[in-house]
Amino acid sequence: MCKPVESPAAIAMTAADCELSYAELDRWSNRLARMLLRLGAHPGARIAIAETPQLEAAVSRLAITKIGAIPVPLTTETTVARADFGVTTKDGRERITDPSRWLVLDERSTLVQYLTGSDAPLTAAELPPAREAAA
Repeated sequence: MCKPVESPAAIAMTAADCELSYAELDRWSNRLARMLLRLGAHPGARIAIAETPQLEAAVSRLAITKIGAIPVPLTTETTVARADFGVTTKDGRERITDPSRWLVLDERSTLVQYLTGSDAPLTAAELPPAREAAA
């Protein structure tokens, strides 16, 4: 049986003192997806989500999925499975030893890019083609 489509105004998740509707989750993840693309992420890229609060982790997972990339977990408290890029916070970045390129969500420059970025749906023209896996 198919699951009914949720109303865009329905609450998708609640974390701490914040509620996020499905429409907001979609818009927030569109902004983050564009930031990851500008960083060089692409379909098939492995992107770590490390040391992020619940809400930011959910937005990050959806953004990564939208660009066709693969979310990867921490393998220990400070080590990430092989990743091409990562999403974290300032506090988390200080504890992670992986040398990947990181998008630090609570850095001022990231926040400015995020808040001024487009939240429109991603278009096929914005997504680069999938890259061949390295041998």
